[in-house]
Amino acid sequence: MHPDFRLRLDRTAQATEDLLDRLLSPEPLAGEIARPPRLLDAMRYAMLGGGKRLRPHLTVETARLFGREDEGVMRAAVALECVHGYSLVHDDLPAMDDDDLRRGKPTLHKAYDDATAILAGDALVTFAFDILADAATDPDPATRIALTLTLARSSGLGGMAGGQMLDLEAEGRFAADGRPLAGDEAETLRLQAMKTGALLAASVEMGAIIGRADTEQRRALARYGQVLGQAFQIADDLLDAEGDAATVGKATGKDAAKGKSTLVSLMGIEAARTRLAGLVEEAAAALSPFGAGADTLRETARFVAERSS
Repeated sequence: MHPDFRLRLDRTAQATEDLLDRLLSPEPLAGEIARPPRLLDAMRYAMLGGGKRLRPHLTVETARLFGREDEGVMRAAVALECVHGYSLVHDDLPAMDDDDLRRGKPTLHKAYDDATAILAGDALVTFAFDILADAATDPDPATRIALTLTLARSSGLGGMAGGQMLDLEAEGRFAADGRPLAGDEAETLRLQAMKTGALLAASVEMGAIIGRADTEQRRALARYGQVLGQAFQIADDLLDAEGDAATVGKATGKDAAKGKSTLVSLMGIEAARTRLAGLVEEAAAALSPFGAGADTLRETARFVAERSS
């Protein structure tokens, strides 16, 4: 990994942490009545002190292609990270994936309780749109509307939430002899594009929006974001199949236990690795219009494929 890439990834992670710390402060904003301490503490537990901050990194690096590097970009990135954080809190609940561990520490409902975790997730997703609607994110109302629409579409019915529903429906499809009844590749790709890929693609798209990319530039970046989402999911499935919980920071082996169809289960590990390598090359090719200026985004695709957690 190029040292400059790690520096930029870490710098954005720290900037994300710092801005979240400021935004999730005890002082109410105009229009708020109060910030209940237990709810605020739960939101901070969910959002601070962990994670690679890949999605903010993608937003920041995409906007940087167009010379946009300021707090407005960070606010857009943090809004997206709040939606990601809410999704993890709700996915970990007993009614969903029922996980005890997230980023090497107890999940929010284990550290607090189910009701507090539900409310923290609710508050985080609404807080995301509060951040985007504020003129501090961008002075142009049309840009703020475009950012809001992109995040809403990628995280809602036809994106992440819809993908989670498809994932729940796909669980536990076993034949009479106990063998998993796998879905086909097209079905699996659609599910994964919605549940995981949509928000990653939105990270890139939001950077392009706030950077004022033109139509052709946005089309190239959209392709990069879509391919990156596929690569991320295959890498995640490989980690679930081969990784250990101590390294990954969460339980592994869950997909096979629940009979979930993944590209790893459909293709086998070696074929999935080959597909992953091809996707990394495809992501890099999508960035060809941007020349060397997109090298950090190219390195991000390699990082996604090679990560161990």
